Parts: sequence; structure tokens; C-alpha cells
Amino acid sequence: MNLKKHNRYNYSPITERADFKWPGGKRLAFYVALNVEHFSFGEGLGHTPTAPGPQPDVRNFGWRDYGLRVGIWRIFDMMDELGLPMCHLLNASVCEEMPQIPARIAKRGDEVVGHGYTNSERQSDMDAATEAAMIRHATDTLAKHVGRRPFGWMGPWISETAVTPDLLQECGYTYLMDWPADDQPFWMKTRAGRILSVPYPIEINDTPTMLSRAQPATDFHRMIIDQFNEMLRLSKDQSLVFGISLHTFCSGQPFRLSQVRQALQTLLSHPGFETVWVTTPGQIADYAATLPADCVP
Repeated sequence: MNLKKHNRYNYSPITERADFKWPGGKRLAFYVALNVEHFSFGEGLGHTPTAPGPQPDVRNFGWRDYGLRVGIWRIFDMMDELGLPMCHLLNASVCEEMPQIPARIAKRGDEVVGHGYTNSERQSDMDAATEAAMIRHATDTLAKHVGRRPFGWMGPWISETAVTPDLLQECGYTYLMDWPADDQPFWMKTRAGRILSVPYPIEINDTPTMLSRAQPATDFHRMIIDQFNEMLRLSKDQSLVFGISLHTFCSGQPFRLSQVRQALQTLLSHPGFETVWVTTPGQIADYAATLPADCVP
């Protein structure tokens, strides 16, 4: 069998890279990502905590809508109480129908990452022209409603076509989060230059954990703490990125929110947390772009 290759980046074992430190001499970069997703009614893709029903699947649509009507506001309040920033992986269609959400994001000063127009579609199902038009439309919509265009992107359902990194770089994006291949940023090749990959967690992520694998919220709590403790230990030798990914309709449920809050409080009270750079993917990308070539493969 001849293995196909993506030719976007070369193999680079993490043990062979030059050492570096994050701003302020920190060793572990930490961010919280909130997926803010909007879905078409009666058609297209959608998350579900139960068996999908025939369309219009009001049970599952309503559960997802709960995240935008209720869950996100409780997550906003929790993060305000904890004093933590967020980055928002934001479907652009949210801005058109729910202006209160981008307004709260702007008030908090949080970062916005492009996340397509809606999570009812995948980029991998689009031809190049359709995908390019969707990226431009989503970018323009976010810029209009948030006040600043995003420079980072993660595709709906973390999906790509063969040309997605090329289209993003040509649309002015400087980093993407679709490739969970590393604990450090790395450069990816495009047909017109390069784009940075910033680590995004698909393991420390509420929907794969609690919906796909049906693990309890207490497991997710434990995973967050175990990941932090181990990455804090590993970061003594190499600077790393530790992210937590949440979804409004999943972690916004009160019994799950309680477990997330307890986990974050544990992190904040850890004596080693003072060595952590609390940041966002955009700040990570901006800083990584200034590092010597032997630090960022």
C-alpha cells in the first residue's frame, strides 16, 4: 500500500526541538475555548445526547438551543466569577440572530475564533469555491458584529478539505486549530506561504467525553485535573499548551457546569498555577510567530 501524504508539515519529535519560554518566563500556556454553535432547524448535522429522531427533531434541536438561551450565560457568569478569559469558537450565524452573545463577548474582551457559519454543515462536504465563499462570509459577519475580524479558525466539526489551509491563509488567517497533532504550535505549509497550527484539545473536550463516549461529568472533572498536573510536570522540560474545550449545550447543563467549576477552582488554587500563562490561542500564535525557527517546527 502506498500511503498518502498531506505534505502540510514534516515529522518533528518534540524531544528534538529547542527550548523556549512563554511570556514572563512561564512554561505552560493555558486557555479555555467555548464552542458557540448554531444549527439549522429540521435539517443538517447536529450534536445529540440521545438517539437522533426523524426531522424535525425538536428534542435535539431544543437541547442545542438551550446552550444559546441558557447555558452560555451561565458559563459567562462562571468565568467572570473565576476571573478567566475565554476564546470563542463562534459560528457566524449566531451573530445575526443573537446579538446579545457577541455583545457579551466584546464586553468581556474575549477572543473570537472563526468557526464557520453554522455547525449544520461540514467544510469537507464543500467544493473549493463554496468553501472559500463560506470562509469569507463568516469572516465578514464576525468582523461586523464583534468589531474585529478573527485571525484564527477551527472548522465546524473540525473538518477540512484538501485546500482548507490554503484558503484560510489566503483569506488572512494566521493560525488554525484543526490538527490535534502536538502540544506545541507548529507551522503548516500552504500554497501561498504558511499558517500556524495551535493545539486544540479533542480529549479534554466536553462533547467527545460526555456525549460520544458517555462518560460522566465527574470523569471530565478528573480528566481536567489530571491533564493539568501532568502537563505542569512535563512543562518543566518544555513549554507546552494546555487547552480545555467546552460547548454551551453540554457544559452549560447545571450538573456538568458544577464539575467544570470545581475543576477550574482546583487549577486556580494549585500552587503551581502561578507558573502558568493564562492566555488565548491568538496570543499563543502571535508569540510563537516571534520565536526562532528551531523552537517552532
